[in-house]
Amino acid sequence: MTEPMIVRARVHAPLKEVRHALTDPEAMRVWLAEKAEVDLPGRYEFWGRHTPEGDEPRQRLLHADDRTVRFAWTLGGVETTTEFSVEEDGPSATIVSVSQSHYDHQEALEGKNIRGVLQTFWYLALANLAEHFDGRELTPKVDFTGTSELLAQVLIDATPDKVFESLTDSESATRWFGYPIAIEPHVGGRYAMGGFDNPDPARILELEPGRKLSVDWGGTGVGTWELEGSGGKTRLTLMQSGFDGAQPPFAAWGGILSGLAELRRFHEVPDWEPIWVQ
Repeated sequence: MTEPMIVRARVHAPLKEVRHALTDPEAMRVWLAEKAEVDLPGRYEFWGRHTPEGDEPRQRLLHADDRTVRFAWTLGGVETTTEFSVEEDGPSATIVSVSQSHYDHQEALEGKNIRGVLQTFWYLALANLAEHFDGRELTPKVDFTGTSELLAQVLIDATPDKVFESLTDSESATRWFGYPIAIEPHVGGRYAMGGFDNPDPARILELEPGRKLSVDWGGTGVGTWELEGSGGKTRLTLMQSGFDGAQPPFAAWGGILSGLAELRRFHEVPDWEPIWVQ
């Protein structure tokens, strides 16, 4: 078995409050899932349309203490193990870690099974946990109920020109996304995750400065960012379309949405720093 996948984020709240949010069903229904029920030390469950295979709860609590919650989670017929852990980062911040077994990055790229969504699922969940404590509007969650088009809309406190630049300038995009992105900002240009050494980059289909960017990602479909300005702010609409409806690219969509959370913070938070901890 491969080593567990680990995601770590800095949340600006004391450890005790963060631990409460990880185990309080009312809080979990805000940052994590549509439905949640917890009764420690016996029950820890979450499900609903924002949870993979969320038609019913599929978790089984294994352990819980003041700093750790560990549970089994059956996905795609395989029992995986998930663990939350928290550690103090000064008096008013907490590092939250999620360890997840049975995740294989190559399988995620190929969309072989539902477990391929786990990495981006947890990135988005922790981004929304951080937004919850900052009192900010949460980023839209993935809807796993399935559709021929994936759609999300947010309001960003920055002008369309500034938002568009951060989507099409390689240095800016790399900063907020937290992963190297090389961009040739013209129709037909490369949009290369990992840099121009990527042998199979995405291609820009449409580019209207300050208004629209459309990128062909290949098998996961076409991603479109549409920008509309008003009062110095930007209404940003994201769409993913043109994919196989029998196999929606939920892993890729979750990555786009978790990136969107940092894009908003990049423009709105003074002295912005990424929430992610390497």
